[in-house]
Amino acid sequence: MLETWLKRLGRRQTKPAPSSTSPAVLTPSPPEAPLLRTKRKARLTLSMVVKNESGRYLQHALAKHRDYIDDAVIIDDGSTDDTADECLRLLDGLPVRLIRNKVSKFSNEVMLRQQQWEETLSVKPDWILNLDADEWFEDRFAGEVDSLLEQQEFSLYSFRLFDFWTATAYRDDACWQAHNYYRPFLLKYTPDFTYEWKETPQHCGRYPYNIFQLPNSISPLRLKHMGWIDEQNRLDKLRRYLALDPKMQYGSKEQYLSIVDPNPHLVEWVE
Repeated sequence: MLETWLKRLGRRQTKPAPSSTSPAVLTPSPPEAPLLRTKRKARLTLSMVVKNESGRYLQHALAKHRDYIDDAVIIDDGSTDDTADECLRLLDGLPVRLIRNKVSKFSNEVMLRQQQWEETLSVKPDWILNLDADEWFEDRFAGEVDSLLEQQEFSLYSFRLFDFWTATAYRDDACWQAHNYYRPFLLKYTPDFTYEWKETPQHCGRYPYNIFQLPNSISPLRLKHMGWIDEQNRLDKLRRYLALDPKMQYGSKEQYLSIVDPNPHLVEWVE
């Protein structure tokens, strides 16, 4: 079964992505868009790992985030393009702590995530928003995030993440159900809490695994993940997953192989 899919993957690797699913259909907001932040007391720090994101979704994502974050910590994990400079340009006017890894650490993700965590703590954050370069919230998040940050009851918020397969539709089938579950993306740092990591080389989580011991809640605000909308990107991701996890012991074999399903079930997004 696996060999059949790998042969298919090899045959399709040069097939151009359909124009309808190209990142070009996304129209990013200009980086100089006016900031919408209010004078809230709590500080929101964006924490992000990037690698070779120039020309993809980074501009759109950071144009969204800069409206409500106060500063950013970015780990450039061995980019060979101008991703790091793009981050500084797109977040011009905001404090940015940028770390450049000369050699990528992604093959041992827990090491990379621990580095991201320590560098983020070095700026003494109040709240941490941990997102990838191809993720951003639905539009109403900018107007509602302050209420999440200012409340005093919870230290962690979880959200549903929607895996988009085109610019306007997300995937919804047996292997792609992230949007049916809530995952942690927004964390209030608690200095006297002992954070512990899941020590696995892949799929270790963005945050320490024991954060659900903190008072936590869920939010109806939805998070868009756009990294799957380009077919070539999907094939590249599958190759990377199979190279880093050849025995498929850290992720789902069924989900890995479903990446190249020619007829996925898609649902149109309603903002």
